[in-house]
Amino acid sequence: MQREQRGDRGQEPDRDQRGLLRIGLAEVYNPSMQPTLYPGDQLVVRYGVPVRPGDVVVLRHPFRQDLLIVKRAVERREGGWWVKGDNPYVENDSREFGVVPDELVVARAWVRLRPLRSAGRSAGRGGQRSMAGLVSWAVSAVRPVGSRSWRRLRSAPAVRSASRRLRAR
Repeated sequence: MQREQRGDRGQEPDRDQRGLLRIGLAEVYNPSMQPTLYPGDQLVVRYGVPVRPGDVVVLRHPFRQDLLIVKRAVERREGGWWVKGDNPYVENDSREFGVVPDELVVARAWVRLRPLRSAGRSAGRGGQRSMAGLVSWAVSAVRPVGSRSWRRLRSAPAVRSASRRLRAR
């Protein structure tokens, strides 16, 4: 599952305090949002902002409200949001627990931060990162997360043939 990183020992921030935009971090822990998000990705989230269909949201699991999960808000239904993961093989979403009430939606994801992994490391130089590896990471590390990526994901074929992938390279 996903866990939200908060410095205030798990207390949800005061969303209405002086009308300030509230921002936080959440970390992805499972593959339910692949290919959009991967375990280890960090999300910059915004509290108290409206949710639209296609947005990636952090919400409290309806059956275990101490557990925060990351899903995509697919559509409004009577009683709240229908949410799904982007990974069709993981069903820990509204297909399992139904509509999620608005009060369980904690925040909307704004930006994904990809962790700096071992890519670009040179084993012969004591683990130093190459400049090309760092530049490659920097270009792809920060990506907006929102309904635009969802539209691209929905329009892409679910499974592509090997020959098509080879032609695309």
